[in-house]
Amino acid sequence: MYLPKPFKKFESQYPDIAKLYEDLGAKCQKAGPLDAKTRYLINLGIAVGAVSPGAVKSHARKALEQGASKEELYHALLLALTTVGFPAMIAAMGWVEEVIAAAGK
Repeated sequence: MYLPKPFKKFESQYPDIAKLYEDLGAKCQKAGPLDAKTRYLINLGIAVGAVSPGAVKSHARKALEQGASKEELYHALLLALTTVGFPAMIAAMGWVEEVIAAAGK
């Protein structure tokens, strides 16, 4: 599993907190009826709204791992346009394109 350098550093400095954070994330993912692909597409939209490159890339990567197509990723990005605006959406599109390229899709 890919982990960005800043998270690896955090994990090495605060292993107990990192573990709790990961456990919380896993519990949130399993707390309802949505399938994994849908959850990660929703997380992708939230990450776009937060204008967080790391989160956008992470959730795009996880959505692809759960079977999302690149068209589904782009649709999730387009849905953000009228909510968070063009600059955030277009920036996220670039970040997602990096993930798609790295995945060879």
